[in-house]
Amino acid sequence: MTAADTRAMCWLLRQPQAARRARMARLVSRLGDGPFYVALTLLIWWMDRDGGSEFALTAMAAYALEVPLFVGLKHLIKRPRPADALESLSAFIQPADRFSFPSGHTAAAFVMATLLCIYFPPLAALALGLAVMVGLSRVLLGVHYPSDILAGATLGTSCAMLALWVV
Repeated sequence: MTAADTRAMCWLLRQPQAARRARMARLVSRLGDGPFYVALTLLIWWMDRDGGSEFALTAMAAYALEVPLFVGLKHLIKRPRPADALESLSAFIQPADRFSFPSGHTAAAFVMATLLCIYFPPLAALALGLAVMVGLSRVLLGVHYPSDILAGATLGTSCAMLALWVV
């Protein structure tokens, strides 16, 4: 898996369009930051007084599971970021922490996408598309391997489903 991840990273980041893609990826990646999900949850709560409260409660439960799990896994596995492991690669941004597995941005994006799919099915394609784009942006920025994204998506979806079951 690491060899395939390394080949994919080297190929992507050595493409002539890599810097241009990174500029766009930076914008998409910002959507994976926490404040966007808080604002979106508050907007849903405000606009949908019936289902919005349940959505907000489920989102809080899902993130209460996801955040400590992704932080714990990063510190347990301690996989170095691509640019730290490969001298020939440079990241386009400075990540917030040292470790790459799993992707926290992707996990958070898939928590929200999964909940939006369940509570608001007409938004499913948009929500999942955005979650995939957040994950891909992290690879294009050089801070995650593709398998980090897959693990983050799995973690986020699992935490959302568990929160739905608990709440």
